[in-house]
Amino acid sequence: MAKGDADRKPIDWWAEIRWLALMLLAVLAFHTFIAKPFYIPSASMVPNMMVGDRLVVSKYPYGWSWVSASFHVLPRGDWRIAPATPEYGDIVIAVPPSSDEDYIKRVVALPGDTIALVDGQIILNGEPVPQDMEPAVRLPSEHDNICSGAFGEPVECLAEFEPYAVVLENGARVYEPPTYRETLPNGASYLIIDHMEQRLDNMPPVTVPDGHVFLMGDNRDHSSDSRAPAWSAETPFSNGLGGPVPITDIGGRAEFVTFSLDGSATYNPLSWWGALREGRAWDSLRPERRGEGSE
Repeated sequence: MAKGDADRKPIDWWAEIRWLALMLLAVLAFHTFIAKPFYIPSASMVPNMMVGDRLVVSKYPYGWSWVSASFHVLPRGDWRIAPATPEYGDIVIAVPPSSDEDYIKRVVALPGDTIALVDGQIILNGEPVPQDMEPAVRLPSEHDNICSGAFGEPVECLAEFEPYAVVLENGARVYEPPTYRETLPNGASYLIIDHMEQRLDNMPPVTVPDGHVFLMGDNRDHSSDSRAPAWSAETPFSNGLGGPVPITDIGGRAEFVTFSLDGSATYNPLSWWGALREGRAWDSLRPERRGEGSE
């Protein structure tokens, strides 16, 4: 036996395992209390969030509750530590009452507000929320926006926008659906898409209870949100949020996009660079501030 082999100390496997366990606990603690990365698998927040966006969600803005745990391992409850109320226009992560799946939606009504919908327009405390027509956004249509269907099969999330397909001068094919700017009472302003008449366009007045918020997707005709019933035996084909959402079921606020993949990436790492969407990295997900309510 060589001298070097004789002098070499045996590996302390217990120490290595303890070190790995501490690292794992540190990551889980960071994801629970500070921030966590998320992936966007659906088109309910188009045009402000694209399928394939990777983003950072801060976990502390509204306090911590059962939903803060990284993998929703805690039982549901109505407790909160360091509670705070979301602001109009915040994009938040919420868990529906019927599953442990994370939804991402926008806050459009706060505790004590009365909200109704008339032909797709929000009526907040008796006043219509302004919706101003904007130039149509351009959404890519090629190998983009692939979502999971009802049975897990890949589907084109934006197929409903096919009537708005146009070919640009450079040959790129895009969708240009009707686009509006919505501005809430605090000046929070953002783009929405509303292109068809559907059953969620009209809703009688609902008063948001204390400790709750009302959430909607920016892709108004294709979002399961507070307007839609939650899944139940009576409503098996609905997967909405079932009305105003308890703030205890909100796990954080979306802050910014880290990067976005356009759907063309495969398991081959060489394909990842070419799948990156230009101009998406580090985009803020906080709404603009306009009008009298802005700071």
